[in-house]
Amino acid sequence: MSSERQTADSARLRIGVDSGGTFTDVCMFDETSGEVHVWKVASTPQDPSLGIAGGVEQGLAEVARATGRPGEVVYFGHGTTVATNALIVGRGANTGMITTAGFRDIIELRRQKRDSLYDIQTDKPPILVTRDNRLEVRERVTFDGKVFVPIVEEDVRAAVRKLKEAGIRSVAVCFLFSFVAPAHEALVKRILREEMPDAFISVSHEVAPEFREYERFSTTVVNAYLGPIMRSYLERLEPRLKDIGVDTHVHLTQSNGGVISSDVAQDFPARTVLSGPAAGVMGALAMGRYSGFENLITFDMGGTSTDVSLIDGGKPQMSNDAVVHGYPLKLPMLDIHTVGAGGGSIAYVDAGGLLKVGPRSAAADPGPVCYGRGNEEPTVTDANVVLQVLNPTHLLNGRMPIDQARAKAAIARLAEKLGMDVMATAQGIISVVIANMAKAIRVISVERGYDPRDYAMLGFGGAGPIHAARLARELEIPRLVVPKYPGIMCALGLLLTDLRSNMSLTRLQPLSDEEAGSLQQGFASLEERAETWFAQEAIEPQRRSVIRAVDMRYGGQGYELTVHCPAGPIDAAAIKALREGFERAHRQVYGYIAEEEPIQVTTLRLEAVGLVPKAEFKPQAKATTPVETAIVTRREVWLPETGGFTPCPIYDREKLGPGHRIAGPAIVDQMDSTTLVLPGQAATVDPYLNLIIEG
Repeated sequence: MSSERQTADSARLRIGVDSGGTFTDVCMFDETSGEVHVWKVASTPQDPSLGIAGGVEQGLAEVARATGRPGEVVYFGHGTTVATNALIVGRGANTGMITTAGFRDIIELRRQKRDSLYDIQTDKPPILVTRDNRLEVRERVTFDGKVFVPIVEEDVRAAVRKLKEAGIRSVAVCFLFSFVAPAHEALVKRILREEMPDAFISVSHEVAPEFREYERFSTTVVNAYLGPIMRSYLERLEPRLKDIGVDTHVHLTQSNGGVISSDVAQDFPARTVLSGPAAGVMGALAMGRYSGFENLITFDMGGTSTDVSLIDGGKPQMSNDAVVHGYPLKLPMLDIHTVGAGGGSIAYVDAGGLLKVGPRSAAADPGPVCYGRGNEEPTVTDANVVLQVLNPTHLLNGRMPIDQARAKAAIARLAEKLGMDVMATAQGIISVVIANMAKAIRVISVERGYDPRDYAMLGFGGAGPIHAARLARELEIPRLVVPKYPGIMCALGLLLTDLRSNMSLTRLQPLSDEEAGSLQQGFASLEERAETWFAQEAIEPQRRSVIRAVDMRYGGQGYELTVHCPAGPIDAAAIKALREGFERAHRQVYGYIAEEEPIQVTTLRLEAVGLVPKAEFKPQAKATTPVETAIVTRREVWLPETGGFTPCPIYDREKLGPGHRIAGPAIVDQMDSTTLVLPGQAATVDPYLNLIIEG
């Protein structure tokens, strides 16, 4: 447990919990004192609510022990991988689908293109609704919302009863052009509630009210597939929290970086598939601002995977559709790129005799070889233990003993296959995983028209700071920021973000002064929906804000670019601003503009934001003690930059203060992570206790 400062006042705690594949991270912020506490426990993948409740209970006990006062929990935020994991492993609900006659195979036909064009062995993701459970009903609405074929209620009831007899627990309702005229889907939803009151219902005009039927159908089906799983999970979590004294509403992070209530998450679980990583990005955004960095590349390396994203000018990059584990989702989400490279990623020799790392992971159980729980395949963590970059005897400030000899034996077996010595093999594992992560960062930067050398990197996650220095050097990124609590940044991010909901409306029309009135009407409709949402979430008027955007493309293009729409009336000046914004975005992404081509509007977007109280950090006074007093020991660390074992000072992060400067090579140790400072680099502690590494 660590804390910034302590007072004798009673503790009003805002708690953020991120449940990852390996560890569950708990961050507690005391509104009264400004004190921050962090706690970390092993995850319980079989039922994450057990690990969360256990971690919070232990954390609350430590707060009481450390401060001498009990804590009152006034806010509970949660980042979860429940939806993501159910999608990955195929453990969703038995799902049915009701759709327009003739269109039940859309989710199987997809876009009729290969995911990997030149891979003859590529596999499509499993279809989440089997063909016998995809039922058609006669109905048809045209593109302009007119009813071409009326829906017949008896046809709907027959389809619903058939799904009920098949034991279906969840139903996706997907009709053509329902985003223009949703009455037919609304009728089916009503009948489902009458005939199958216990079933989860997912209707496309509520989940993804936009054009492109395949992506809309896919999103609706994924939402239905995950619905009962998320509902069951939250129904277990909330009573467990109440049992330990946490009697407040649960909020969950969405993929767009905002939080939503537990009730909304139960209805729209597809919005949470990037829940944990999104919270980390929002935490990185806030901590970067404290340190004066508006342009950031976030690097979040955990036990199972690495998530990277780009923040430009203080704004995280967004995507309005993405493919998550092979399934298209037409939902606003942070543009996060994920690779299977984490501390638990397994190293192996492939059929060609080459060293590979990931995406298979040892996860929390059994974990890396050094945990001594039965795994015999070496991981990235084992490599760092052998190199002695990580403490070779224990982790988590001594709470988790580890076995370096086991890790060395496992890497020795791998080294024998490669014909290399043990230390070179261990370093080879690190070099391969660094290359994998550098490739991921190039995807979200270089491939989108951004030069990573113009950005600072913010490294976090339990395994992030130990690899961030080499990754930044590989990409020629000049500055690296390591926050005070890197291992729990996703949990901290839950305390640094607002309530957020995204609304959209497809409106296919040219961008012109003559069509300005249509855009105005469209945004008025979205603002009405936003007001309804504000009221449902009980957000006070002074804490409400909306942000408008428009998706546009050149006529004939198949992909859109999202452009900020200025506040105020949609008049000639607003149309001009939209045109200029689109041309800037097009030049950024594609390198040119086509002045002679007409610009087409496709979708109007509105982001409703409910401002909530957040954790606030105050600058700390400059340290008065010499930096040497923070050295707790020295350790021989194997570094390729020096050609072998090199004595390195080990600094206690808790003893470092503003103004302290550390010259590399050095290691900064703390409960939730370890930071490596390479030879030729220097780390400075800023007023917010973040490490700024340069060189």
